Order: sequence, then structure tokens, then C-alpha cells
Amino acid sequence: MFCRIVAGEIPATVVRETDTTLAFRDISPKAPVHVLVIPKEHFVDVVTMAQADPELTGAVMETAATVAEQEGLSLDGFRLIFNTGPWGGQEVFHAHAHVLGGAPLGPMLAG
Repeated sequence: MFCRIVAGEIPATVVRETDTTLAFRDISPKAPVHVLVIPKEHFVDVVTMAQADPELTGAVMETAATVAEQEGLSLDGFRLIFNTGPWGGQEVFHAHAHVLGGAPLGPMLAG
């Protein structure tokens, strides 16, 4: 699905784009600000991306930091999450970071 967003086949509300990354609003937000940051190149998860291309991994992190700043999250804080694998809650198997903020987010895990 994310490869199709990069290709322009599926619309997305883009908040930042670089030569190697794309950041867009999540269609099912879990916080007032919920932006996904992806590499344009396909990697199944963050581990695969980090092992294959550390520079691209850094670019994803840099884009996430810039998105947090431009969304006004830097002062009060935000959460940056990479869900990895089925037990980690990954639903779309294309490496992506969630930038979440805009309100108190509560504990990391319920229960």
C-alpha cells in the first residue's frame, strides 16, 4: 500500500517529502497529530532497512524530527514508534515510523 502512495496511485495528505522519504497523515489517527514517515524505497520493516541502508534510516529519523517540529510537537513532546513484526503490532509491511503527539499520550502499553 505505501509503495502505491509513493507512486501516486493512492492519495495521501503529504506533510513533508524529500528525495528519499515521504511523510503523510495517518487515515486512522491515534492522536491529534499522527503522521507516518516512510522511506520511498521498500523495506519490510525498520530492522531490514537499518541493516541494508543505515543512511536511509537516518534520513527517515531526520524527516520524523522535522515533521515533529513543523507540527508544533517539540515543546511538549511526542512519541516516535516503529512497530516491527506481527507481535510488535506492524500492520503494513513497509518500514514506517509513527509520529504521534498534540495531547498527553498516556502509558506506552495498556494493562
